[in-house]
Amino acid sequence: MKTETTFEVRIAHKQEQAAGICSLELRALEGASLAPFSAGSHIDVHLPGGLVRQYSLSNDPAELDRYVIAVLREPASRGGSAAVHEQLQAGQQITISHPRNHFELHAPARKHLLLAGGIGITPILAMARKLAHDGAEFALHYCGRSRERMAFAQTIETAQWADKAQIHVDDVNGKSSLGLSELLQQREQGQHLYVCGPKGFMDAVLDTARAAGWPAEQLHYEFFAAEVEHRDDDESFEVEVASSGQVVRVTPAQTVVQALESIGVCVQTSCEQGVCGTCLTRVISGEPDHRDMYLTEDEQAANDQFLPCCSRARSGRLVLDL
Repeated sequence: MKTETTFEVRIAHKQEQAAGICSLELRALEGASLAPFSAGSHIDVHLPGGLVRQYSLSNDPAELDRYVIAVLREPASRGGSAAVHEQLQAGQQITISHPRNHFELHAPARKHLLLAGGIGITPILAMARKLAHDGAEFALHYCGRSRERMAFAQTIETAQWADKAQIHVDDVNGKSSLGLSELLQQREQGQHLYVCGPKGFMDAVLDTARAAGWPAEQLHYEFFAAEVEHRDDDESFEVEVASSGQVVRVTPAQTVVQALESIGVCVQTSCEQGVCGTCLTRVISGEPDHRDMYLTEDEQAANDQFLPCCSRARSGRLVLDL
């Protein structure tokens, strides 16, 4: 179904890119066109059963006639990746959103260091293509547990800019050939770092970078998924809807979104994991307990917005701008 923010596209091609990873090439319907996008962008993909998931665009932003996404089939999939792998086929029409970007290249940077782990290569690949197209200085390091599970590895090795890329595969002991500490100690003035991949990989990169003195404004990252955190000491709290004065109690077993739905207040969500930012809501009063991967540390410290799909409250009540 098309809306003001979504539109229909055709799956022109579906291809296995690596073990457990398939790519979809999406093209506009006849007589329509695709919106331009910037490197690091993602789209919402509406899947069978009413699911909506976000996938990064991996192709060159200079290509105006197609979007390419790649999807890892997750063993613990709640239906999203399984639907892509099992139900979507070439020739079908699907609904997607216009591209959005929360993971942009910093154009004034003198040099760009790109680090990708596993399926995190998708936005990083678009960045490498953009930087190569612009003649910018960059280096790409792509890490994976096994070669057969690394999407686009051959594409990278045969690219015209392959000399700027290194592929690191874990050895038999599970150790990567990437010397992370040494690499990040060699920070150059004006250099920016971009990282995407599994949480453990990203935590290692960001912790090492910070310890090596990288300024926060030169670190750019995007999480693909995060577990919604429930703690043993979670307590109930109240949420007030500012526009109506309605108050609902959020139990330890509920998210704020679920509690609001119980009184007929619907908050638009997508990932439901605190990653995409779709449900971002302004906080009028009260102190949130931030558990997302979307807001920066400074944005969380301001306490004037939060993600109700995963975050909770430190105060007894939150008043939300709803």
